[in-house]
Amino acid sequence: MSDSVQYVTNAQGEKVGVLLDLKTYQQLTNLSVNSESVDSELLIGLNLDELQALAESYLSPKAQIQLQELLVKNSENYLSDDETETLDRLLAQVDQLNILKTRARYTLNIFQNKQQLA
Repeated sequence: MSDSVQYVTNAQGEKVGVLLDLKTYQQLTNLSVNSESVDSELLIGLNLDELQALAESYLSPKAQIQLQELLVKNSENYLSDDETETLDRLLAQVDQLNILKTRARYTLNIFQNKQQLA
């Protein structure tokens, strides 16, 4: 891969950019050579620490407490219309967070597999 990577340097000789050949770019961005489509589930642009933090994220403690209270009230059929809306909103947030966490774990897994192959 060293022949496929060229560095752009500033006047002080510091590396400030990278040029990649097309094949290397496609491998790094998980582009398919034949279909040129990106795996839309990958979270591109995040580093490993950011992906790990996202994979381990949770609702805020305040939102988690509110969710638990609303779930208890819901099981007892004591929710007002406003509380029902809030519960629906919190459950939608949980769903979206779980999707993001799964995509972060998937992306981490892909990166780890590529590192093992290298």
